[in-house]
Amino acid sequence: GPGNRTISLVKGHGFHQPRVRGEDSFEEAPMCVAVLTYMGYGIVILFGYFRDFLRAVGLEKCHQAQEREEQKDFVPLYQDFENFYKRNLYMRVRDNWNRPICSLPGPVFDIMERVSDDYNWTFRLTGKTVENVINMGSYNYLGFAENNVDFMKTVADETRQYGVGVCSTRQELGNFSIHEKLERLVAEFLGVESAMAFGMGFATNSMNIPALVGKGCLILSDELNHTSLILGAKLSGATIRVFKHNNMQSLEKLLKEAICSGQPRTHRAWKKILIMVEGIYSMEGSLVRLPEILALKKKYKAYLFLDEAHSIGAVGPTGRGVTEHFGMDPNEVDVLMGTFTKSFGATGGYIAGKKELVDYLRSHSHSAVYATAMSPPVVEQIIRAIKCIMGVDGTTEGKQQIRQLSENMRYFRSRLKEMGFIIYGNQDSPVIPLLLYLPGKVGAFSRAMLKRKIGVVVVGFPATPITEARARFCVSAAHTREMLDKVLQSLDELGDHIRVKFSCHRPSHRQELYNETDFELDS
Repeated sequence: GPGNRTISLVKGHGFHQPRVRGEDSFEEAPMCVAVLTYMGYGIVILFGYFRDFLRAVGLEKCHQAQEREEQKDFVPLYQDFENFYKRNLYMRVRDNWNRPICSLPGPVFDIMERVSDDYNWTFRLTGKTVENVINMGSYNYLGFAENNVDFMKTVADETRQYGVGVCSTRQELGNFSIHEKLERLVAEFLGVESAMAFGMGFATNSMNIPALVGKGCLILSDELNHTSLILGAKLSGATIRVFKHNNMQSLEKLLKEAICSGQPRTHRAWKKILIMVEGIYSMEGSLVRLPEILALKKKYKAYLFLDEAHSIGAVGPTGRGVTEHFGMDPNEVDVLMGTFTKSFGATGGYIAGKKELVDYLRSHSHSAVYATAMSPPVVEQIIRAIKCIMGVDGTTEGKQQIRQLSENMRYFRSRLKEMGFIIYGNQDSPVIPLLLYLPGKVGAFSRAMLKRKIGVVVVGFPATPITEARARFCVSAAHTREMLDKVLQSLDELGDHIRVKFSCHRPSHRQELYNETDFELDS
């Protein structure tokens, strides 16, 4: 559609060139697949009600938590749709999740074999191990999840010096020199004034958003934002309005309304308007429209919160995320957020931006004030990874990994499209969702791939819309061409066998389908 191929003409801060955005692919399923998907869910739900009836009359044992007889007059706790769904749909395919892994989760890993004697209500380990399973699900984008003794030497040294646990918050006795070193390095890497690190990526969003906005503020949130952003928005007490995914018309309409109408009932001006978006959307693999969003932000004097969990390290010629990819100045984004759990092979997250913002969060963020400081070996692992990406460790290893990741994801995505699968997302995204749609095919796909010694992540409701179940591949720089070819060959055979090659190569009408409904959640 118009605006899909966008190039930024804004000068960055010297280390990158603007890029053409490229298409986000959202092909629609053929009508027969959509009908069969609804029919599939309809049949499973009918059987679910029938089994619930059998459980109610005592003909079938119910393994799940139930209401006690004495509480039959109380408001029921276990009767909503999500519990029905978990009991009657999820249980049938539960063996495809939470598989116990017993090795380093690198490009290959080992899985402990388990079986169920009661249709997935409980599992028991057989004592056997499925070895050298190709890992197509971990967010190990640059291959830093490793246990090479030479690479991990500095991590071992820091563990000897500082120990593993900090046992205090940053504001009390947990502010180590290594934490400050990390924050200076993150700010330098991102090209901004200041940064602050947190011990948990999820909490970096959910605990910091309430410190930035509150009652009388407005949050404009992309409909596909991660749960951590949604939770942070709800906890803040601000009014939340949702705009259609990556749709600038929808966002501008909400901005115009917010400026013209102000707050509900009183019509006072909003104290702050915060636009919340992600760099790469983790279930769609699509890329944010950063140049257009920055233009709207400036036009309507709003603030921008950019979550780069999946894009930092993995996107941009030197791994500096979507700002670098589009050739934008990172200082134009008010709040830069990212996690160390993906590209850096560690744990935790960061918030970066102006010094005033970071200093304010140090004293006002729940995550900063009450949470235990990051573990020193984890901090050193992040420092090691960032230095490698920046090339300050004296090697070109980081640049090679970024280049390798880019080659791998483009190769893998183009081959899947050639085979006839419906693939979502952008060509520059390491997240590659393959649409399966039908509930019966989700379990069959994952089990068949594991038999071929390939570990995949399959995702369904509530993480995706109920009719858009998918397998999500995360490509890594650590994957060799042989590994990817083996996975592609297996997918080609399996796609024909279980018939999931649904693509007709028709462009989606997603942009035109947007309705005019706005969703509002008042605190």
